[in-house]
Amino acid sequence: MTRHFYILPALFLVWLAAFAATLPAQAQPLRLQITEGVIEPMPFAMPAFVPENSAGNQYSEALARVVSANLTNTGLFREIPRSAHLGRISSFDASVNYSDWRAINTQALITGAVSVSGNRMNVKFRLFDVLSGQQIGEGLQFGGSTDNWRRMAHKVSDAVYSRITGEGGYFDSRVVFISESGSRGNRTKRLAIMDQDGENMQYLTDGRALVLGPRLSSSGDRIIYTTYETGSPRIALMNTQTGQRQLVGDIPGAMTFSPRFSPDGRSLVFSAARGGNTDLYRMDIGSGQIQQLTSSPSIATAPSFSPDGRFITFESDRSGTSQIYVMPANGGEARRISFGQGRYSTPVWSPRGDLIAFTKSNAGRFHIGVMRTDGSEERLLTASFLDEGPTWSPNGRVVKFTREAQGGDPALFSVDITGRNLRRVPTPGPASDPAWGPLLP
Repeated sequence: MTRHFYILPALFLVWLAAFAATLPAQAQPLRLQITEGVIEPMPFAMPAFVPENSAGNQYSEALARVVSANLTNTGLFREIPRSAHLGRISSFDASVNYSDWRAINTQALITGAVSVSGNRMNVKFRLFDVLSGQQIGEGLQFGGSTDNWRRMAHKVSDAVYSRITGEGGYFDSRVVFISESGSRGNRTKRLAIMDQDGENMQYLTDGRALVLGPRLSSSGDRIIYTTYETGSPRIALMNTQTGQRQLVGDIPGAMTFSPRFSPDGRSLVFSAARGGNTDLYRMDIGSGQIQQLTSSPSIATAPSFSPDGRFITFESDRSGTSQIYVMPANGGEARRISFGQGRYSTPVWSPRGDLIAFTKSNAGRFHIGVMRTDGSEERLLTASFLDEGPTWSPNGRVVKFTREAQGGDPALFSVDITGRNLRRVPTPGPASDPAWGPLLP
């Protein structure tokens, strides 16, 4: 089998004390309050990055476009067109003329600079609160290979987003998914990975074997998924840096599927179907030791750990229809938490620990929803012919999922946990089963 690798060297980050600006005690920092109500996007200005040498020219505009797209795509920010700019940023160290930016109703101003030497690049930026006339926080500099210029733009985006919203960012992250091709009756499904914005896609399998349900580890260096390469479902573990893979979780006479990593990456939880029963099992990756967690004539599948590793949420039809349950991570009594109308499936615990996302089907419609971990405050975020398989952004703010229109092809979509900003995620063709990974180191 041909193997395709996805390799990114780590970037380094340097705090620039020379760029520090201390806010006076009485100054009110720029802050965007995110609620479930109507949010007016914050207007920001994003001039091209200043090229500090001739080699930086080819990246100055591209870096700014990626940062702008990241912020705009959240639905929380609105870029002021360059044609409306009165001020010009020709030097990174020049003073900001705030009146020029206030005149066009700018609230946040992002300035940056880029220099290139050989295949090395340095990118730096500053963020300004135009209304108060203050720099927000310290300037930052990122360095790395020119091949990773998009990552540096994502790093800038994360820092800007975090400083304004008070939340962690999610732009410098990857999504693993199933890339589909061919006719509807003869689909080829390949494991693929891409940046969260749909760029830099790489195939990880060649399509000769059906693959389903990939999941990334908390460190982002391994993928677990279901493969049919032996004719029946088995669990495969892949190293994303080397491409090496192995089959794991073998239980004699059983089909194994629906795996997911524990938060510390040391164990897996998965389903195994044997003798008419489908139960949950846990495996220690280092030793290969397997522990059975459930024992019931009903189906138990789609497990997901809580971020502290203490509990597992899963779906089961033990009450007659598919519902969501929570139990201790090492087995024990399971507690049902879904009680609304319809069927519930594919529960996924938020990285914040406060919510569980799920798929719901009711009255001929499918929904992506969220609820508290005790089942309270259920809220449906989407509705369509088929929405399924939610996955969380690293900061717990955005959910990606698969949407399929009647008679159409599957595609990846995202939505904010408030139910706002429904967007299609660009992929080269039909796509399904997204799984969002952590922020990259």
